[in-house]
Amino acid sequence: CPAASDLKMLNGSRICAQLYSDDSAYYDDCCGGDVLVVSPGTDMPYMPTGWAARVSSLVVGTRCQLTVWDRRGKQGHSRSFSA
Repeated sequence: CPAASDLKMLNGSRICAQLYSDDSAYYDDCCGGDVLVVSPGTDMPYMPTGWAARVSSLVVGTRCQLTVWDRRGKQGHSRSFSA
């Protein structure tokens, strides 16, 4: 997995989080598969098509916080992640 401080686009702009679809019991292989990039200030009450219940690992950038809910529309229990 990339380090939290390494989350940047090719043009150097900051990324707040990257979510991955493939997981592994081995840490070095856990950030694989499709990648969903979350930019700073993003408010996404619904997961994009094809991403519901697919996220298996994530990395949150420095100075960012990612909050997720277990139901659509920011309903249910929530959990926050940071670098």
